[in-house]
Order: sequence, then C-alpha cells, then structure tokens
Amino acid sequence: MPPFRFRLQQVLDYREQLEEQAKLAFARARTAHETQQRQVEGVRAAIAEAERKLYEDARLTRDELWLQRNFLRGLREDLTHAELRLRMLAQMMEQARSELVKKSQERKLLEKLKDKQAARHAHDELLREQRTYDETATLRFEPPSF
Repeated sequence: MPPFRFRLQQVLDYREQLEEQAKLAFARARTAHETQQRQVEGVRAAIAEAERKLYEDARLTRDELWLQRNFLRGLREDLTHAELRLRMLAQMMEQARSELVKKSQERKLLEKLKDKQAARHAHDELLREQRTYDETATLRFEPPSF
C-alpha cells in the first residue's frame, strides 16, 4: 500500500509562501497606518497647544503673535498632509488585507482538495485491504464434506 502523495504539494507550498508574504505586507501596512495615526494625533495636540497659547497668553507682542499665527498655519498644513497620508495608508492597508484574504482562500482551497484526496485514498486503501481479506477468506474456506 503506497502512502498518500498529494500531486499538487509544491503548488500548495508556493501558495503558503504567498500567503505568508501577504501577511507580512499587511502587517507592515497596518504598522505604517498606526504610526501615521499617532503622528496625526500628535499634530492635532500641537495645534491645540498652539491655539491655547495664542488665545490665552495676553502678554504676546505683535511680532510674537504674528509668529504664533504662522506657526499655527504651518501646523494646520502639516495636519492636512498627515491626514492625506493617513487616508493613503488606510487604502494601502485595505488592499493588503484583501490580498491576504485572497491568498488565504487560495491556500485553503488547495488544502481542502488535499484533505479530500487523502480521505479518498484512505477509503480506497481500506476497500483494497478488505478485498484482499475477502479473497484470502474465500480461498481458505473449505466447505463441509458430506
């Protein structure tokens, strides 16, 4: 009885590698998104602090007030750019996630095929073994003589 051998094992191994690569790409995209999210939150906190300083500090001179307003304008531009990058990274993360799902489904499809073929092979082996036992029993059977 030959052991079960899946003919598409190399394809299955390749698909497992592709799935691992997709997992890594998704993890990188998620990390980049989380980092950018923290950066956006940091810029928002800096804007809140700059606004608080601008409106609450009455001792600012006219030059300092101009400088603070320009600083605040620059922070708002930074926030716009950071939010744009965050949206781009969110799209990239979603693409990586969908690619991971696709690769996972492809691998699972082949694994299911492998499992079905292994079950069929085991069933065929059991039938072959049963036929051998039946043949042996038939040949050894001696009917009672009269």
